[in-house]
Amino acid sequence: MVGKPSKRAISSPAKSRPVAASPARGPAAIMIAKRLEEDIVLGRRQPKERLIEQDLSDLFQTHRGDVRLALFELEKKGLVERIPNRGALVRGLTPLEVKEIYAVREELEVMAVRIIPFPVGNKDIERLEQLQRQHAAAIAAGDLLSVFYSNLSFHQALFGLCGNACLIETIDLLARKVYGIRSYANAFPESLDGARRDHLDMIKALRASRRNDLVALTRRHLKPSPEAYIKAYERRFGKADLAPAP
Repeated sequence: MVGKPSKRAISSPAKSRPVAASPARGPAAIMIAKRLEEDIVLGRRQPKERLIEQDLSDLFQTHRGDVRLALFELEKKGLVERIPNRGALVRGLTPLEVKEIYAVREELEVMAVRIIPFPVGNKDIERLEQLQRQHAAAIAAGDLLSVFYSNLSFHQALFGLCGNACLIETIDLLARKVYGIRSYANAFPESLDGARRDHLDMIKALRASRRNDLVALTRRHLKPSPEAYIKAYERRFGKADLAPAP
């Protein structure tokens, strides 16, 4: 049975407790960036939420310079944006931006699976099966952080089979831009179970060299996250105009 994540834990969980930076965990800025990235991808920090340097310095018991470096790294990943006179905020993608990013993601990911050389070797299939089992175990345990990263690893391994380094890099770049919206679909057990089943079906399609099935699964797999995010965005900020500005 799939573990049922708490919706409350996704939508409005408590902020992280203060933690002193430990030399064993690497430079403070790297640790802070990792913790904030986890907060964003798990929905602990909401779109357009301010990230105040002094507050974060107090939270992590470090200097503002470390916080500034961490925010800079998150800005490069597309998780944080800086607005004049307001400072750093969690990147709040509009519904139009989400639709545009996912339209491009779909075409690129379909391109990747169309050029995967068939038949796929047993070692590659076994690697995907191992990652799928990790993802399924994380769902069953209700460990949403492991769900996020194991899902990411599965798709990196899948698209890596295409062998086109430029395409792989571009897919990864666009995936990073929407890290912050994944938690909205992951709030629902049916979405998590759908993702789990999609992974199993993708492996079956690869093993049987059924490319058309793999393409269809790739398109379907992308739908839940943007749909859930846009619904949540419109509940919070009102109905959005999805037409581009003239």
